[in-house]
Amino acid sequence: MASDCQRPTDDRSPGLSAVVTVGEVPIADPQLGVEEREAVTEVMESGHLVAGDVTTTFEREFADYCGADHAVGTTNGTTALHAALEAVGVRPGNLVITTPFSFVATANAIRFAGGVPVFADVDPETFNLDPESVRERIEELDETPEAIVPVHLYGLPADMSGLRDIADEYDAALVADAAQAHGAEFHGERVGSIADVATFSFYPTKNMTTGEGGMVTTDDPDVADEVRRFINHGRPLDGDSYDHVQLGHNYRLTNLSAAIGRKQLDKLPAFTEARRENARKLDERLADTPLETPVEPTGRKHVYHQYTVTSTERETVREHFADHGVDTAVYYPDPIHELTAYDYMGTSTPVASRLSEQVFSLPVHPGLDDGDIEQIATAVEELEVPYV
Repeated sequence: MASDCQRPTDDRSPGLSAVVTVGEVPIADPQLGVEEREAVTEVMESGHLVAGDVTTTFEREFADYCGADHAVGTTNGTTALHAALEAVGVRPGNLVITTPFSFVATANAIRFAGGVPVFADVDPETFNLDPESVRERIEELDETPEAIVPVHLYGLPADMSGLRDIADEYDAALVADAAQAHGAEFHGERVGSIADVATFSFYPTKNMTTGEGGMVTTDDPDVADEVRRFINHGRPLDGDSYDHVQLGHNYRLTNLSAAIGRKQLDKLPAFTEARRENARKLDERLADTPLETPVEPTGRKHVYHQYTVTSTERETVREHFADHGVDTAVYYPDPIHELTAYDYMGTSTPVASRLSEQVFSLPVHPGLDDGDIEQIATAVEELEVPYV
């Protein structure tokens, strides 16, 4: 995409202005084509614009892709996580363990459900929730948590085996925020099928998009039914549409969004392989530099929503990349508990705090070509400051 590309703010992204001038190699480039336009036109011509058959078909296809029994579409990734937490029984005052190294929506969704976020620290290599830190935090609490919410950050699955053991030990629901991890795998299983519930975002910069949208996946039919009621004003699944059996929201995914999603899901395997190939090329070109490149532990398949590196001279390095026509971004510049809305908590997570001062992301999206990769690598080779 040309240099006048816009990087919008989304429900899973840092607080950036709506229009950002970027370099010749943009940090994101949504891949939409004639297939999506034709699918949307078909829905428009049908007159059935809101939730309906197209949505239910997309839900079924997405569940099958993830290896889950059920999937429920929602308006965005935040509402998906909120609905999932409500469905597993998070109620006012319940403690929920999560990561501070994520977009604020992860913690906000916990609070929307009435829960109290409790932040554990992250692994310094994977940037994901550290099971050892989770256990330590639980042992410090006066009560056991109702749920544990890992985030598969930047497209790399968290340590789901370690977190599952802890969740089972304390009878806590394991609810995975997979907003950035469409198609990621943990020991051969896709992340939408590993936790008790997983949630996804389909914002334009994600690995696949519906414009705005989200999805909840689960193998538990009761959880799926609870999500369906909650996102539809608390209406029963069968019976009078003007009966409301519980409190709920209007979080429904539309047929228009689902039409885009179905075509994007068809393209997702190719998108994933392009991201992984771009990451491989970056790994190769950056191997002899002091920049710390992403890891992919044995048994985990990274889908590289972001290609995130670390530097102690981050802003100097980012300025250098900008001068060489390469856009970069910081995801995320502050741990959640250091944000104004959370600074009352007094939490300490030293690893997350350190990483938030050092990480930045380079372009890795499917729109890159070999020339773009060369431009990124050349910028690194010409960097003349100490940057680790």
